[in-house]
Amino acid sequence: MTSPLLKYDASAAKDYLNNGRLDELRSAIEEARDETLNDIPLWQSGDKVPKEKDPLDAGFIQWPEELLLNLKEQGDNSLVARIERCAARLRETADSVVVLGIGGSYMGMRAMFEALNNPFHNEQSREQRQGVPRIYFEGWNVDSDNQKALLDLLDARAAAAADSSESAGRTAVIVISKSGGTLETATAFRNFRALLERRFGGDVQQLIVPVTGDTGRLRDLSNDAKFEDVFSIPDGIGGRFSVLTPVGLLPAAVAGIDIRSLLQGAADMTEHFRSAGYGNNAVLDYTAVSHAFEIDQGMTTRILSTWGCKLEAIGLWYDQLLSESLGKHELGATPLTVVNTRDLHSRGQQHQEGRRDKLITNVLPGQTSSEPLTLPGRDDDFDQLNKFADYKLPRILQAAIDGTNKAYADDNRPTADISLPAINAHTVGQLFQMLMLATVVEGRLVRTNPYGQPGVEAYKKNMNAFLAKS
Repeated sequence: MTSPLLKYDASAAKDYLNNGRLDELRSAIEEARDETLNDIPLWQSGDKVPKEKDPLDAGFIQWPEELLLNLKEQGDNSLVARIERCAARLRETADSVVVLGIGGSYMGMRAMFEALNNPFHNEQSREQRQGVPRIYFEGWNVDSDNQKALLDLLDARAAAAADSSESAGRTAVIVISKSGGTLETATAFRNFRALLERRFGGDVQQLIVPVTGDTGRLRDLSNDAKFEDVFSIPDGIGGRFSVLTPVGLLPAAVAGIDIRSLLQGAADMTEHFRSAGYGNNAVLDYTAVSHAFEIDQGMTTRILSTWGCKLEAIGLWYDQLLSESLGKHELGATPLTVVNTRDLHSRGQQHQEGRRDKLITNVLPGQTSSEPLTLPGRDDDFDQLNKFADYKLPRILQAAIDGTNKAYADDNRPTADISLPAINAHTVGQLFQMLMLATVVEGRLVRTNPYGQPGVEAYKKNMNAFLAKS
C-alpha cells in the first residue's frame, strides 16, 4: 500500500504578501505548467528545438510513468526487472559497493540512502543489514587522503577475508558518468578498478557496473572490458534530473530500497501536477509562493529546513538542482539546506535576526519509521526533565517545530511547510519529482532555460587546461 501525497502549506507565509498577489500569478504559473508539459512532445518529436530551449531535457517528466508501464507490459524483460536482477547479484557477491559519481550522478542516491536506510547501516553486520552491502560514495572530489583511506579500508577487508565466504571482503563498483570524461569520477575509477583487478582478478567483469551514455569514453571502455552489466543513461534527461533513471535506481536497488515505490511516488506526483488545480497543487503553489517572495520582497535565499536527521542529503541534492537550473544570467535564488534542531544552534541566529532575504520552507518527516523513543524518568532529576518524563521524542520534536515557527512569525519572518506522511520510498519519489517539476516551472516562468549548466563546464575546461600545462 502506497502513502498518500505529501502536502504543501504556505498559509503562514501568505499574510506577508500583498492581497491577491498569488491570484495575480495564477495565469502565468498555469501557462508555465502548460509549457513544461508541452516540452515533452517537442522533445520527442525530434523537431528543431528553439535556441532559447536548447538544451531541452524534458524526458524526466514522464520517465517514471514510462518505466512503470514498461514493467507492466514487459515483466522480467523490463528495465526495472533488469536493474533488480543486477542489484540482487551485487548483493550476493559483494559486501561493499562503492558508488562513483559527482553532482547528479551521485547526490540523488546519497539522498535516498540517508533517508531510507539505517543511519548506521555500514556499521551493522551483514546479517543485521539483511545481506545489503555497505555503501560508500567516491569520485565526487579529488581529495587524495579521503580516497586513499577508503581504498586502504577495502583492501584490508579483502586481505582479511581471503579465505572466507564468496561475498566477505569483496567490493563492487558502480561507476556513473554520462560521458566518462568527468575528471573526478574518471580518476577515482582508475584507482578503484586497479584495486578490484589486483584483489579479485577475473571476477572484475561481474563486480564493476557502469551507468553511462550510449556513446563516450566510459561506454567505449565498457565495451572493451566486456563488463557483465552496463546501464544506459537515457537521452533527454540531464544529470540533476536523473535520480529516477539507472543513475539512482541501480544503487538504490543494491541498497535494498523499493525502486518500484520510488517510481510510483514520482508518477503520482506527476499526475497531481497535471491535474490538480492552482491553490491545491503542491508544485504550482510552491513555485508561486517562492517566486512571489523573491520578486516582491527580495527573498533571494531559500532555506530548506529539514527536521530530524534523514533528509539533509535531499536538501543538498535540491541545492544542486536549483543552483544549476536557475542560477544563470546573474539571476536565481540561492538555496541553503539546514537540519533542525541542529542548526538552530548555528545558522538559526541569522535566520531569526539577520537579513530579511530568506524564505524558510520546512520539510516535516511525518511518522517515525521505528517505535518512538520515550524520555525516561529518573529519581535524581538533576537535569529537571522529569516534568517531560514519558513524552515521546516526536512530541518533543514537534514542540521544537512549533516553537521555531512561532518565533519566526513573531518577528514577521515567513515560513511554509512540505509535510511528508512518513519517510519511505513512495514519499521520497514524490518529493524528488515535486522539486524537479517546480524548478522547471519556475524556469519557464522567468524565461530562464532550466536545463543545461554552462557555468559548470567552464571550470572543467580550465581544470584540464591547467593539468595539461603542469
